[in-house]
This record gives sequence, C-alpha cells and structure tokens, in this order.
Amino acid sequence: MTVDCAVFGLTEDGLQVLLVQRGAEPFAGAWALPGGFVREGEDLEAAARRELREETGLDDVFLEQLYSFGAPGRDPRGHVVSVAWVALVNARDHAVHAATDARDAAFFPLGEVPELAFDHDVILAAAEERVRGKVRYRPIGFELLPERFTLGDLQHLYEAVIGRPLDKRNFRKKMLALEFLTDTGEREEGVPHRPARLYRFDPEAYARLAREGFEMWI
Repeated sequence: MTVDCAVFGLTEDGLQVLLVQRGAEPFAGAWALPGGFVREGEDLEAAARRELREETGLDDVFLEQLYSFGAPGRDPRGHVVSVAWVALVNARDHAVHAATDARDAAFFPLGEVPELAFDHDVILAAAEERVRGKVRYRPIGFELLPERFTLGDLQHLYEAVIGRPLDKRNFRKKMLALEFLTDTGEREEGVPHRPARLYRFDPEAYARLAREGFEMWI
C-alpha cells in the first residue's frame, strides 16, 4: 500500500502542481507526485503527511483523500495499490526542498508538467478534476490564499482553478453575498495602484451556511 499526493499551489502565473524527482528505481530521475509506502500500523493520512514532509518539507497543509488506484500494472515492483490525496497550499508562502530519496522538488505549471512516473498522470488528472469541480461549491480554494487577501486575489484564484475569466462585477457580488468574507478594515500596502480592501475567510460563517444549504456556483 502506498500514498501519493497531488499538491496544488497558486502563484501569480496560475495554478501549479508540486512534483519530486525520484532518486531511486523504479523510474530514477523521473518526475512524480510525492508519496511512498505506508508503514506497518500507520494511518493512511499520517503516511501521506509524513511523505510530504520527508520528500518536500511541506507540513500542516489542507489534505483530502481523493481515490484509490490499483491497476495491476501501475507499479513495476508488483501489484501496489495507492491511496491518493489532494493538498492545497499557498505556493508563495511555502518553500519546498527535496529530502529522503527525492533528488529535487519543484512546482510546475499545469500546462508544463513533464512525463510522470507510474500512473501519476492519471492521478493528477483525477485530482485536477476534483479541485476544479469542488471549488465551485466548497471554499477549499481559500487554502491557496494568504490569510488576508483582496477580492482581486480571490478572483485570480477562481480563474486559475476553473480555467476561464470571470466577470469582475458579478463575481464580487456573488462572493460578498455569501457573507463568509470578513472585511479586515485594512488595505493593501506598497502597491502602485489604489490599495484594495483586505478580507479574511470566516470558517464559522461558512459552517452555518453549509448547514442551511447553499451553492457557491460561479
């Protein structure tokens, strides 16, 4: 049993995925999703978090189980089943570095992903579909933003995830109407344009809306 993690990060250039360069066979030198074998008696999520920490230095990130992949030929070492996970991070605030058996670790734009080891292209495609679909009705995308953000930052996030431009006025109207954005009373600093308001995500307000039922469709 193994775990593999599709880690997405947001930069000014859009949505990117974190990959590691394998240092050992099979597929030595190839790029892959961070992951590895589950230890005896180890919880699956604990294994995923350990592998992320050991191979990339990432810790304390949003993590959600994606799917199990168990095609007999997916791993040349034998019939290995992998439980895949999706992680979301603000790439600007998380420095990554290779460790253990990884030669390198880096974020790649989704349109520039190299050929991947094992069946990690299949896992990545499933993870992309999950994130693009779920961000429409759950605020998981806030994990990709800093604690305080502008409505422009939020729109950039959604455009990067769903892959198309959004009408500025309609987007802001819908986001503010949901009432889980808290105006911090602060504005941007050190910008060449008029400073925008800074907001913070209110998880308690969101939880109330989730219990009552709502749709964050954009």
